[in-house]
Amino acid sequence: MDHCQTRMLEAPTIRFDSATEADLEDLVALRIAAMRPSLERIGRFDPVRARERLLHGLLLKFTRHIVWRGERVGFLAFKRADAAFELDHLYIRPGSQGLGIGSAALAELFREADAAGLPIQVSALRDSDSNRFYLRHGFVRVGTSEWDVHYVRAHCTL
Repeated sequence: MDHCQTRMLEAPTIRFDSATEADLEDLVALRIAAMRPSLERIGRFDPVRARERLLHGLLLKFTRHIVWRGERVGFLAFKRADAAFELDHLYIRPGSQGLGIGSAALAELFREADAAGLPIQVSALRDSDSNRFYLRHGFVRVGTSEWDVHYVRAHCTL
């Protein structure tokens, strides 16, 4: 099965809501909760640094809450760059992980990128479970840096 074919059966129904400045502390708390196990695994968990890194680089105009069953269970930041879309953040609250919510969010992003005829770039913390998640969804490893693994998902023809 190639990366343009989907395997999702009975994907959860989600929607996206825009994030605002009033949401920043909730976004920080969700990111810290979602990233904690991965950061602890590589000895880099520091909630102060995690907060500062998110607040320094997060562009709210590209940030969307992931809403499932009326509850905000995650968020993502997805923006169009010159020759690709960039998925800068994708976090699902720990108690909501493993339910297909992240896959449903990716499916929406894939539709946007495919309609524009552009690939999607994403990076994942090394040794994070998110690496398997991105590979499972058709991303291809294209490089590494000190702390991250970099991936690209080619666009699919509609």
